[in-house]
Amino acid sequence: MDLEEALKLVGEFGPYQKRAVAVLVLTQVYMACQSMLIVLVGFTPEYRTEQQHQQQDGVPVSQHVTFTENVDSIVTEWFLIKQQAYKVSLAGSLFFAGLLIGNVVFGPLSDKIGRRPVYLTGLFFEVVFGYVTAFAPSYEVFAASRFLVGLMNGGIGLVCFVLTQEYVGKSYWAMTGTLTSMTFAVGIALFGALGYLIQPWRSLATAANSSGVLFFLLSVTLPESPRWLYSQGQAERAEEVLRFMASRNGNAVKHLMLQRVGVSKAGNHKSRGAGVLQLIIHPVLRLRTMVLMYGLTLDWRTIRTNSQFEFVLAGALLSVTSLALVGKLMVSAAFNIAYVYTSELYPTVIRHESHLSYCVLVVCLCVSQRALHTSMPFTVFCLSGLSAGCLGLLLPETLNRPAAETLEELGSPGLGRVLESKVSRKKHLSDVTMVNLENQKQEKLMS
Repeated sequence: MDLEEALKLVGEFGPYQKRAVAVLVLTQVYMACQSMLIVLVGFTPEYRTEQQHQQQDGVPVSQHVTFTENVDSIVTEWFLIKQQAYKVSLAGSLFFAGLLIGNVVFGPLSDKIGRRPVYLTGLFFEVVFGYVTAFAPSYEVFAASRFLVGLMNGGIGLVCFVLTQEYVGKSYWAMTGTLTSMTFAVGIALFGALGYLIQPWRSLATAANSSGVLFFLLSVTLPESPRWLYSQGQAERAEEVLRFMASRNGNAVKHLMLQRVGVSKAGNHKSRGAGVLQLIIHPVLRLRTMVLMYGLTLDWRTIRTNSQFEFVLAGALLSVTSLALVGKLMVSAAFNIAYVYTSELYPTVIRHESHLSYCVLVVCLCVSQRALHTSMPFTVFCLSGLSAGCLGLLLPETLNRPAAETLEELGSPGLGRVLESKVSRKKHLSDVTMVNLENQKQEKLMS
């Protein structure tokens, strides 16, 4: 049997898969806390400066800084104010720089050596570097640890997302992918509540990082992705994982044997050696990557609440803020769907590389937004959104269709474009109707 048939026999979303997915999804809470850590630990309270000593010409020699708020943060500990204030933003930028590099490095690495070892190694070192952040003796150590935490966070975030889908049947990919994004948002809210309860920044960093220890211990028992094993030609190991899942689901599966047709395909060195370059070399992947990269983002700092921007339209009072929030809602929905859709469009052997374009795209758009006039970003976002919707018609429909495991399967006739798929389905239905009519005529003649 093929992999999808085997998963139906094992249980596409049985009790064991539910527990495994729950562990991976809840890990997003820990990752969200690490992503938002600098927002609270880097808070700058109100302060005043007093001149202590003056020279005869009146030029101050030294100043005494007094913080008027009782806040414990990296700003108050290392006096990151005035000329040193940029260091707070620098620490946040280092985290997201590590996030980008982690996606670029860990994604292809997991496609080569496996999802499980990359995920466990990344999570382990993120916890280690997270404790380095909490006990950093100086700002330099703190900043370096934030970069390393971001490096691991970006890598395991991608692997974690793919694992939540490769453990279950394809019909549950949309649900598990959406749960991953939703849980990350919930983690941000929970981190805000945690910051309210725990004020000292070192205690907050320690508490936020300690949950990673629990998730690492729970993740140690997770098996390797059966889809990845099968795509690499390791059908025997894939069968072992599937039998293990079946036993935990309460399904007695004794004679489970996967098709060996994927062995020769997975052993194609040309396909496996190119890695991320397949996004450019392969004609099908090149088109899909160009269309999917045509996304958009919306910076929350562009949302303004000034009443002078309010206007009346069709008798209803609208504001730029409400319109921006609706736009942000749609962007978030499209981004979530694009993540799930991308996993369905790309084969297992190169699935991680397909998500790299989002990181590069977000960085480019953020840079362009700072360089352009204030009205230009929204014009660019509007035009890119409209054109992206049109270009999406060039992509195939993936609903209720098998996922490709190898690059060779991308050329199968069932993976046409959306418009072509509708025409082909109508033609198929008409052909089936004609066959049924012919059969009815033959039955009447026979009778």
